[in-house]
Amino acid sequence: MAYEVPPLPYAYNALEPHIDEPTMHLHHDKHHAAYVTKLNGAVEKYPDLAKKSPEELIRNLSSLPEDVRGVIRNNGGGHVNHTMFWQIMGAKGGNPTGAIADEINKAFGSFDAFKEKFEAAGVGQFGSGWAWLVKTKTGELKITATPNQDNPLSSGEFPVMGNDVWEHAYYLKYQNRRPDYLKAWWNVVNWDEVNKRLEQAGAFFK
Repeated sequence: MAYEVPPLPYAYNALEPHIDEPTMHLHHDKHHAAYVTKLNGAVEKYPDLAKKSPEELIRNLSSLPEDVRGVIRNNGGGHVNHTMFWQIMGAKGGNPTGAIADEINKAFGSFDAFKEKFEAAGVGQFGSGWAWLVKTKTGELKITATPNQDNPLSSGEFPVMGNDVWEHAYYLKYQNRRPDYLKAWWNVVNWDEVNKRLEQAGAFFK
C-alpha cells in the first residue's frame, strides 16, 4: 500500500497569524506531497520495503538497498518529519503542561531556558534542517539539530518534538528572519501531542 500525506488536523488558516495560510498550503500540499511521491517511487521495486512503516525505514538505513538508501533517507525522513510537525501544532500554544513540562524543567532549569537553547539550535542550523528535542537511550532530554530531512530515529534517538527550519516553512511570512519565526512558533505548539510523543519514547527504547 502506498504511503500517503496525512490531512492536516486543523484548517489551513488555524495557525494564523504565526504561520500563514499560504505557507501551510505550500508546505503541506506541495513539499510534503513531493516527499511522499519520491518515497513511493523508491520502494516500488522492493515490495518488502513497502510493507514497513516510514519510521522503520529511516530507523534502519544501513539495511536498505544502496540504490534507494539516499532517496529513502531524504524523502522517508521528510515524510516522517512533516507528519510529526503537523501533529504537534495547533491553534492554542502557550507553556507546556504535564510530564513534558516537568522533564523540560528538570533537564534545562526552566521553560525559558529551554526555549532559548532550542531557538539557538534552529538559528544555528546552517542551511536547511530541523531543530529537535530528543529522548536518548539513557532517558535524557537533549536539544539537537539535523541537516536536510535527517531524523533522530536514524541515530537511535527519539524525536519528542521538532521545528522545521527549511526556508519553505517560513519564508513567505518571515523572509530571512528565521529567529522571528522560531520565537513565534511557540504560539502554535500543541503540548498535548508533545506529551503523547514523550510517552511513545518509552516504548521506542524497549
